[in-house]
Amino acid sequence: MSNETRSLIEAYNGAWNAQDIDAVCSFHADGFVFENHTAGERAEGADAARTHIAGIFERWPTLRFATRALRAGDDFAVCEWTASAVDSEGRRLEWDGVDVFPLADGKLLRKDVYSSSHAARVVG
Repeated sequence: MSNETRSLIEAYNGAWNAQDIDAVCSFHADGFVFENHTAGERAEGADAARTHIAGIFERWPTLRFATRALRAGDDFAVCEWTASAVDSEGRRLEWDGVDVFPLADGKLLRKDVYSSSHAARVVG
């Protein structure tokens, strides 16, 4: 496993959990693509991805991710996670997912998301 890639993804995930849009976007290549295959959402290019991710943070201010497993090589990473958030009705929700990241030159080229968010568990 590439320790450099692992550290990069851990820092990226930390930026997501802090909902720090500037930090999140600092990891993206100019042509970055964010694609949530489950939700049918796609944002192409760094600016479009920034706007899209900022919208996620606005809609889900309590959204946090716990890493269950992280597999990394020199030019890719796959991260399994459990997300938690409080919805507009005050219910605490959880769902599981996987992010697939191709990388080049220390930057993320894509974030492909596959999750069970369509069937989130109510946990509180």
